[in-house]
Amino acid sequence: MPGPEAFGSIHGHGMLRVAAATPRATVGDPAVNADTTIELAERADAEGADLVVFPELNLSSYAIDDLHTQEGMRVAVDAALRRVVTATEGLHPLLLIGVPLLRGDRLYNCAVAVHRGDVLGVVPKSFLPNYREYYEKRWFSPGAGIVGAEITAAGRTVPFGTDLLFAATDHPDAVIAVDVCEDYWAPIPPSTHAALAGALVIANLSASNIVVGKARDRALLCASHSLRTASAYIFSAAGPGESTTDLAWDGQSLVFELGEQVAASERFADSAALLVSDVDLARVRLERTRTGTFGDAARAAGSPEARFRRIGFALEPRSDDTGLRRDIPRFPYVPSDPERLDEDCYEAFNIQVDGLTRRMTATGEPKLVIGVSGGIDSTHALIVAAKAMDRLGRPRSDILGITMPGFATGDTTKSNAWRLMEAMGVSAEEIDIRPAAEQMLADLDHPFSRGEEVYDVTFENVQAGLRTDYLFRIANHRGGFVVGTGDLSEMALGWCTYGVGDQMSHYAVNTGVPKTLIQHLIRWTISTDQFDAETDAVLGDILGTEISPELVPQGEEEELQSTEAKIGPYELHDFFLYHLLRQGQAPSKVAFLAWHAWRDAARGSWPVDFPEADRRSYDLPTIVRWLEVFLERFYGFSQFKRSALPNGPKVSGGGSRSPRGDWRAPSDGTAAPFLAELRSRVPGGAR
Repeated sequence: MPGPEAFGSIHGHGMLRVAAATPRATVGDPAVNADTTIELAERADAEGADLVVFPELNLSSYAIDDLHTQEGMRVAVDAALRRVVTATEGLHPLLLIGVPLLRGDRLYNCAVAVHRGDVLGVVPKSFLPNYREYYEKRWFSPGAGIVGAEITAAGRTVPFGTDLLFAATDHPDAVIAVDVCEDYWAPIPPSTHAALAGALVIANLSASNIVVGKARDRALLCASHSLRTASAYIFSAAGPGESTTDLAWDGQSLVFELGEQVAASERFADSAALLVSDVDLARVRLERTRTGTFGDAARAAGSPEARFRRIGFALEPRSDDTGLRRDIPRFPYVPSDPERLDEDCYEAFNIQVDGLTRRMTATGEPKLVIGVSGGIDSTHALIVAAKAMDRLGRPRSDILGITMPGFATGDTTKSNAWRLMEAMGVSAEEIDIRPAAEQMLADLDHPFSRGEEVYDVTFENVQAGLRTDYLFRIANHRGGFVVGTGDLSEMALGWCTYGVGDQMSHYAVNTGVPKTLIQHLIRWTISTDQFDAETDAVLGDILGTEISPELVPQGEEEELQSTEAKIGPYELHDFFLYHLLRQGQAPSKVAFLAWHAWRDAARGSWPVDFPEADRRSYDLPTIVRWLEVFLERFYGFSQFKRSALPNGPKVSGGGSRSPRGDWRAPSDGTAAPFLAELRSRVPGGAR
């Protein structure tokens, strides 16, 4: 594995730089098409591309009809291909070029793989459209079923067939398969079998004339196919210059990865264009590894890897920093697109409400007992409970909201707790836990009971434990059950008191929701009028409150006890959580991604309505510092808390930490290998 000197290299983190090329075409002039192909290949090389995908038949032009079968055209195409192969000998990327090639007496619509002055192999188009505006069977023979064959291309005899994979010998994840246009419109595209045989990248050389709505269809197919095959998908369609006798062309280029759009080109451009983006092949591989169905499907299909030929080539990965050509969302649980954020919040909120209503009906519709602190977690649990009561047609007074001030409870949070409970019409009560805490501390002979300012973990957990104890006893006494308020981020970090503490409840509605999403869920309930204006006003005030456990008293000149000052920013921890646990990425890779996502607050997109004052940036040492904290807490000592999690619904595709769901791990594990990997690869090491 590369060391710190390659930390900035995309290749060192299992990525590949791909380009979808849109040449300015001609109406059947291979010599000019060759010039444009060479020019775009050189541009892609200058931008550090490893793979360049050209449109279907870009060397001959697509819309030339019967000219495809003219001998003069065949001779011109052969000369053009030879020139492209020779002219690109000194270039880095693998080129996939669209070329009509003759084999015996049959003409095939082909993708020709060219690399550093050599032709690696040729893949024919499997499915030829011969309906509506398409007449390809008039000129070409279908490639479906051709395996183990050879063909002459640019004067060389090379592998030919639909059974070819182009595999870098020095980048194990760079295994590339080919579709040609119609192939991916088929019910079972040829690249499905190629993916099951090990291809992580699928390139589609397409002509694909444009009609209204077709661009959406192409994107849908790219998304669906890359998700279903767990792959990166690069699509390049023909653009300006093709014949418009009966058709038009928009030059759409797309890059998708695991169903997500990574990059898209401008359409209807008047000049040649190049869409360059980085795809994360390590992420793709890890997704396949973690999804057993993929391997099962390969076996059910007869183990296609035994039927495919791997054509090796030397990619020669770079160890220098060439930047990152893709957007890394700062908040993987919170989309920056307003429409998708609205949809995600709608689903998340209703998943929580549905989970709670089902548990209520299954347990005889008891009252709900919630500790309300005035912080965002207990606030969100309370509004979920209120909506559950509304749906069941029960009065909100059946919610017992208990606020329990301790030694460090602030006036603001206590006031907000009361305002919220009153606005929502729940049964509100206050229990001052200080007398009971003082008695327990005295019974323990704790220094605090003798007047000493000792605020250790015992001092904190006496308060946290008493609060939970009161809630459970109130539930016993009044026929209810305790609704947990702790969230996914706290459970990941083990930032909770075990057993008789906030780790435990009868049903934990927030345990599948990360901290960074909870604040947006509360904003969503305000913006969608889930509650009345009075409630909305209180919710808005609570969103502006510092996150704090409020367990340690502060002097007049001291700042409020801050959770994030002690364990780190939740926005970073949620980033770490997603990429480590959902994606399975290496810690150094997570640091690399976080660095690109967070190093400049002015770059990239932010979730809608995200406060300007809260738009932070983090340098690499800061990211590594808090990543070490996350690794130590998550892998090193907090699993025993997650192993005993109460029930609660999984909310996000980013995963839950329930031992009955997404995450099973030993409670006595160690963070050592994860810390060692991080420290061995980060420049300058780590502490």
